[in-house]
Amino acid sequence: APPECPFCGEAAGRELEEHVRERHGHLLGAPGTGNDEQLYECPMCSLTCTDIQILEEHVDLHLEEHSFSEGGNIRDLELARQLQTEEDKWQRSEEEKREREEFKKLQKQYGLDNSGGYKQQFLKNMEREVDRGRMHPFEYHKRKADMMESLAFGIDDGKTKTSGVIEALCKYYQNESKDVKRVWLSAGVDHFHSSLGDRGWGCGYRNFQMLLSSLLQNSLYRDCLRDTTLIPSIPKIQSMIEDAWREGFDPQGASHFNNRLHGSKAWIGACEIYSLLTSLRIKCQIIDFHKPTGAMGTHPRLFEWILHYYSTDNEGDTKVTCTSKPPIYLQHQGHSRTVVGIEEKKNKSLCLLLFDPGCSSQEMQKLLKQNSDGTNLKLLRKFVGSLKEKQYQIVAVDGVLSLEEKAARCRASQVLTSEKIP
Repeated sequence: APPECPFCGEAAGRELEEHVRERHGHLLGAPGTGNDEQLYECPMCSLTCTDIQILEEHVDLHLEEHSFSEGGNIRDLELARQLQTEEDKWQRSEEEKREREEFKKLQKQYGLDNSGGYKQQFLKNMEREVDRGRMHPFEYHKRKADMMESLAFGIDDGKTKTSGVIEALCKYYQNESKDVKRVWLSAGVDHFHSSLGDRGWGCGYRNFQMLLSSLLQNSLYRDCLRDTTLIPSIPKIQSMIEDAWREGFDPQGASHFNNRLHGSKAWIGACEIYSLLTSLRIKCQIIDFHKPTGAMGTHPRLFEWILHYYSTDNEGDTKVTCTSKPPIYLQHQGHSRTVVGIEEKKNKSLCLLLFDPGCSSQEMQKLLKQNSDGTNLKLLRKFVGSLKEKQYQIVAVDGVLSLEEKAARCRASQVLTSEKIP
């Protein structure tokens, strides 16, 4: 609306000032009027008033208009803030939902989702085999009874075991393999592969069984293992690790599993193997190859360390050396295997010999047959270019512990750190 004259109230539009001077000049003390009254100028629009009260009312109108405008801005700002708060809350809710879903996936992947353990998976997989016609109901009930008996006694049923591979390798290298300059082999090791009860998560337990099978054949370790004369079943190994935790070994690792393995499909790694062996008074160490040390993401330092492990105290010109060294537990993200020996080629390159729990008994049986061209050794051989995981850990056995040494290592494991190879 056009501004009104403060004297007569008439709408004057843009010519307000001219209107005031022409019609009310006598009130403003315009020149020639003889009126010398005090003039008051509006500080907001420069309108001149002769009465201070009129000026105050005029300025109040300005303030009210400004206040209304500001109030609109404030309401808009508050609305924007409210909308942003709701958006942030929704985003946090979605992020928390995604995190919960990812955590559940990780729990399931690593067997920590309370979906049962070895027994439940064994029965479920056998039922699936029966439904698909791959297993006769009679065989189902027989294998179920055998499994229940094995679990009751805590002893592995031996149905996934292959023995005699190390001895067959020794004969092969003595008679064949012209490109091998020297080879070192662990003391006798039985191979164990995953079964219906632990397929997909049992590699750590199976590798422990392989390591233990060698230790039980070595007189140096028999005294420590007199209470473990037979290979334990996977649920029994889980209970043995829990016993080690209760003794005080690796409380940080125990808390990761909520101090419970038995009845779960939880994956285990180098720290659990170390704690279990040390609780049995087996002297061992964890070596961490935390980054590649060669071209193309390879780990030549890992191969050199293993060569040193086997060749120490086993020097000489003999082509095949069947050492008294136990096998080595080898861990990387998502899987573990057992090192049972190492080849040194005539061109100085190195090749590890690995037992893989994922390899079936049928495949391992092929190694027991004499094979002149060594093609079956592809199951075991891993060259430097074959191991390209970002990190590797090994657990290497090297003697026995006194009770005092065991107690000291128990205390030390409460802040357990692995040795890192630079």
